[in-house]
Amino acid sequence: MKLRSLAVLLSIGLIAGTALAHGDKKHVIGTVEKTSADSVTVKTADGKSVEVKLVATTTVLLRSGNADKPAKLSDIAVGDRVVIHATPKGDTLEATEVRFSAPAVAATSKPKS
Repeated sequence: MKLRSLAVLLSIGLIAGTALAHGDKKHVIGTVEKTSADSVTVKTADGKSVEVKLVATTTVLLRSGNADKPAKLSDIAVGDRVVIHATPKGDTLEATEVRFSAPAVAATSKPKS
C-alpha cells in the first residue's frame, strides 16, 4: 500500500512539474508574415496574426536537421516556420526565444523525355 501511495504522489509531482515548466510563457507557432528590427509577425494555424516584440535578450536559433544552431534576428525571413517562447508584458508579447526553420522546398518533377 505504501508503494502504491508513493507511486501516486510521484506521478502527481511529475504532472504538476510538467504543467508549470513554462510558467507564464506563451507559445506562438506559425509562419513568419513580416519582420522588422524590433518585432516578428506570425500567422498562426488558426489564421490569426500575432506580433511578438524582439528584445536585446531574445535568443535566436536556426533548426537545421535535428540540431539547433545559434542565429541572428536578421536571418529570419518571411515564410520561415517559427516557434516563439514569449512573455506577456501588458498587451504585448516579448520573445524570450525564437526557433525557426526555412520552409520546406517543394519537390520538383522531372521533365518527361
